[in-house]
Amino acid sequence: MRILLVEDEIKIANFIERGLKEENYVVDVATDGEKAMFLAEINPYDLIILDVMLPHIDGITICRELRKKKINVPILMLTAKNQVRDKVLGLNSGADDYLAKPFDFEELSARIGALLRRNRDDKTGILKIGDLELDQLRHNVKRAGKEIQLSSKEFALLEYLMLNANHVVTRTTISEHVWHEDFDSFTNVIDVFISFLRNKIDKDFKKPLIHTIHGKGYTIREE
Repeated sequence: MRILLVEDEIKIANFIERGLKEENYVVDVATDGEKAMFLAEINPYDLIILDVMLPHIDGITICRELRKKKINVPILMLTAKNQVRDKVLGLNSGADDYLAKPFDFEELSARIGALLRRNRDDKTGILKIGDLELDQLRHNVKRAGKEIQLSSKEFALLEYLMLNANHVVTRTTISEHVWHEDFDSFTNVIDVFISFLRNKIDKDFKKPLIHTIHGKGYTIREE
């Protein structure tokens, strides 16, 4: 899952970015409003964390402009302005949630998870395909009850495949949601990580779940 973090205070941005990466999110960082607008318009993010007080373009304006452009990615506003009127202004500008500074990272993480689950039928945070189970909250994976150890990038890739189960995902869309903004989608890195996943997810089981759709991409499904 790919997140755009818009925060001009470097220490706070570094703190949030580090915490999100530890939870297997891919994070792009913008420290001013202009860069935030540019990145939000060219990249398909799963969620945006948006500070209100920013250089060049403020967060309220960014939120309004993104909604005008029909960019409907969930937006979580993170700001020192914590009066009721400030929260109302943020939510009315198109934000989905509002968290005031100072904050506890555990609460930020929980709000992110809730926003990402909002449009899914299953809101437990547990993804299942056949006997394969991925717990988004605890960041663990099991197949047929056997726990499988994955690297952070393997987990992110498997999570994206399972979020799009029974649908073909191209290498381009995988690179957009699982890798950083400067990732070169023409390399074979995605194929390598798919191979890593197959060795851990499918190798010791009778029914493979990860399938290559030649000329198109990959899918995870139960045959």
